[in-house]
Amino acid sequence: RYEQRQDFAVVIQPFFRNTLLPLDSNGKPDMSFFAADCFHFSVRGYAEMAMALWNNMLEPVGEKQTYNNFTHDRSKLKCPNPEKPFLSTQRNSGFGNSDLNLEKTESSVPYWAVIVTAVAGVLVGSL
Repeated sequence: RYEQRQDFAVVIQPFFRNTLLPLDSNGKPDMSFFAADCFHFSVRGYAEMAMALWNNMLEPVGEKQTYNNFTHDRSKLKCPNPEKPFLSTQRNSGFGNSDLNLEKTESSVPYWAVIVTAVAGVLVGSL
């Protein structure tokens, strides 16, 4: 939808796709990365995710890291390259001028089905 725009881009940042649960020295989940509810991240966990997201935004499309190693190491934070001092997009990663065929695909669900389902859900919920 946006691949022809020169002033806007949408880029998937896959840093969390293959991430494993961080373990402590005993091989058990390292709870220092999680909040008291054991679901949300703690300050330390959010810091790790923020670094991984920042690094992903600087990595070219097609070369983005798909995991986070939870090392709590500030030296893994990347800085913009002086030759490419911008966030990486499909266009500036070398795909913008290629013959990359991004087929326009129709949604497999008709738009009216979404509306009918939403209205039915509201009605059932109100009963």
